[in-house]
Amino acid sequence: MTSTPLPAHPAFAAGSAAVITGGANGIGLAVAQKLTAGGMKVMLADRDSDALNAAAQSFGADATVKTHLCDVSSAADMHALRDAADAAFGNISVLTNNAGAGLNPGKPWENPDGWQQLLDINLGGIINGVQAFVPGMIASGAPGIVINTGSKQGITLPPGNSAYNVSKAGVKAFTEMLAHELRSLDGCQITAHLLIPGFTFTGMIRRFIAEKPPAAWTSEQVADFLFESIARGDFYILCPDNDVTRDMDEKRIAWTAGDMIENRPALSRWHADFTAAFDAFMKDAPE
Repeated sequence: MTSTPLPAHPAFAAGSAAVITGGANGIGLAVAQKLTAGGMKVMLADRDSDALNAAAQSFGADATVKTHLCDVSSAADMHALRDAADAAFGNISVLTNNAGAGLNPGKPWENPDGWQQLLDINLGGIINGVQAFVPGMIASGAPGIVINTGSKQGITLPPGNSAYNVSKAGVKAFTEMLAHELRSLDGCQITAHLLIPGFTFTGMIRRFIAEKPPAAWTSEQVADFLFESIARGDFYILCPDNDVTRDMDEKRIAWTAGDMIENRPALSRWHADFTAAFDAFMKDAPE
């Protein structure tokens, strides 16, 4: 793994501590590896005990890494994670709410229990993480950072998994409000950021695809991009991948926002009457 310096943000410093949910593999584990390489202490939280144990073995002997079995959809579990992190490390300066699920419970009128389960993990898990950790981070008066993992699907809303899109749209809105509220507190040194990965070959994807597709980034590439973006002070950490450029993402997002401004049908990008107009809009996006 290449070594990426810790971001130029006061929350990232050798000896400081981070908590990462969904930390047993994928983006969470890649971020943890880079943090420990910079001398930070890390607690990995996940609901898969076998994966957590395997992840812990992947660190060098000099790394300070703790693990905690945790279901992010449970507020009680997240408060227990906070207590464990406080006992192990004291003040937490970096909170990465990364855990998520790619379940597809069906259409908006189907499978209410499946919808609730997905929302409880993808959106509820992030809310639980913030409510468990951020009050203490604020009270400490120390620099801190909260990184919530969203998705482009929560912005452009491609048909196919309505519940996932809704959950990640909620993460976007919640993190925007969190960032505003933190910067409105006098003397608060905590910032919030929205990580928006592109197509990334994570453990979630590996369940369906055995080998990394050429279009996908690795988790390590996303972690590198995250660090570079934090160093720039970006709130929206909009990751490209090997098939989709930043310019393409920007045009797709602009078209989505234009549905309301232009009074087009919802999700007109996938509406047969607007196919030609969307293709014309996109034709100048660099490949």
